[in-house]
Amino acid sequence: MARGRRRAPRPLWKSGRAMAGYGFVTAALAGSIIVATLGEEVALVVDGKAMALRSTAGTVAEVLEQAEIPFGEHDYLYPAAHTPIGEATTIVVRHARPITLTVDGRTARHVVTATSVGGALDELAIEHGGSRLSAPRTGAIPLGGMAVTMFTPREVHVVAGERRLTTTTTSATVRGVLRQTRVRYGRGYRVTPALRSFPREGTTITVAPAGPAAPPRTIPIQADVARLNWAALAACESRGNPHAYNPSGPYYGLYQFSLPMWQAVGGAGMPHVWSAEEQTYRAQLLYLRVGGRWQGQWPHCGARLFG
Repeated sequence: MARGRRRAPRPLWKSGRAMAGYGFVTAALAGSIIVATLGEEVALVVDGKAMALRSTAGTVAEVLEQAEIPFGEHDYLYPAAHTPIGEATTIVVRHARPITLTVDGRTARHVVTATSVGGALDELAIEHGGSRLSAPRTGAIPLGGMAVTMFTPREVHVVAGERRLTTTTTSATVRGVLRQTRVRYGRGYRVTPALRSFPREGTTITVAPAGPAAPPRTIPIQADVARLNWAALAACESRGNPHAYNPSGPYYGLYQFSLPMWQAVGGAGMPHVWSAEEQTYRAQLLYLRVGGRWQGQWPHCGARLFG
């Protein structure tokens, strides 16, 4: 009986056990490659819009480059561009945008990274509580920029005949203040300052029937009295404002006349509706009438006449 040929031993690396091991290693390596390919999970918030992605980038700048999100020196970026990417990193980008801001008639141009009107005002440290804005505070600022007009609350005074009141307004014009306070005027009335003018803080608005021309100047002013420093006195009493009004007196105009004293020197109507020249003439008459004893009329500022 012939013996069969002996089969050669199978190499160890071809054994079933070895092949199973190789398969395990191959699968493990493939899994590692897949995990490496997936990268780190990153949350992006760009101009207020959130998104999530996985990235193999090593830094914040590389993530933005891969996501094709531009950023420049004026943009807001957190964390910094060179920051390494860690697990569950959140990157915030706010692109710069121009805003032209006009506050109470004064215009300035700014660049902000806030995405809303209110946020831009906060970023610029501009108080806007109670102000009137031309755009909603929650309104978005486009990347191309926008213009915003703001009127802040201001305290102004209104004198209309016997009626005197102080109000807080955000109106852009004197006309708006009169509408707000329900002060009536019409043809034949004189409104000071002009209806279209802007009522700044402390403005006194006078509404009165248009009267006749200024009363005649029958008393001449002596040269030594005319040479006194009336401009310095007015600057001290009213900051040189012919329309000044102090409700505590009440006192009016450049030299803060009371109504009885104004009438005593021949003044007509309200002192602060007249020109600076007319007010100065009446003040000089008052000085003459009291014999130069200014202390009783202008106790705090009278000495400026001699400066």
